[in-house]
Amino acid sequence: MAQPTYTADCLVLNKTKLGETDLILTCLAADGQQLRFVAKGARKPSSSFSSRLELYAVAHVLLARGKSLDICKEARLVQGNTAIRRSLEKATAAAPMAQLLARVSQDGLENPKLYDMTLAALECMEHAPDNKSTLLCAAHLLKTFAFCGLAPSLHVCVGCGSTVAEEGGGVRFSFQEGGVVCASCKAHVPAQEVPQALLQWADLLLHTRFADIAQLQANAQVESALLALCQSWNQAHLGSPLKALDFLITFAQP
Repeated sequence: MAQPTYTADCLVLNKTKLGETDLILTCLAADGQQLRFVAKGARKPSSSFSSRLELYAVAHVLLARGKSLDICKEARLVQGNTAIRRSLEKATAAAPMAQLLARVSQDGLENPKLYDMTLAALECMEHAPDNKSTLLCAAHLLKTFAFCGLAPSLHVCVGCGSTVAEEGGGVRFSFQEGGVVCASCKAHVPAQEVPQALLQWADLLLHTRFADIAQLQANAQVESALLALCQSWNQAHLGSPLKALDFLITFAQP
């Protein structure tokens, strides 16, 4: 009896070896769901899958239903994003983006805006100078948190809901509770001081298009601090660090 089939557009997030020649691919589907399937023989040099299902590539796939994992029958490359894989800076910056997407996406949980936003980020990274990759990564991570309902509160106190006035210097910020803390609430809301300028950068990245972010100028210290902010936020709300982000923070340190 023939297996039922279906098609999907997807972004490759991760590849895991299976047996001697196969791969398990973790992807983000166009509707925002996580899609996992087996590409048989994909590790053979002669396989057509090897060039069409690369990391960070977008593909149109034909899948057959399987007992545990579906099987890829055909794959057509839609967007290769080859410049990202060929550049150390870009590949290092894209890795935390893919790792976070693999963590927050789920089978059966649609979030199409997440897919569209990620494709825009990768397309911008593909054509932007290498030295813009870190800032684009930080922007994508922050936007991903926001699209998943985990946006930090950068202007309103998480304790009482009052607007926190912008001042020079530091601001009380609670990673556990979800954002800034006003002077009245700091006694009973666990928080730490972070630079006001850092939160202004985070707010800017959250509300700016990737094409415009690629035109911004940020020094290595700011970029490293933004990545550290994202990692702390990730640990507070998703439970464990992103290993690829730890590496990028080390890579990006001034």
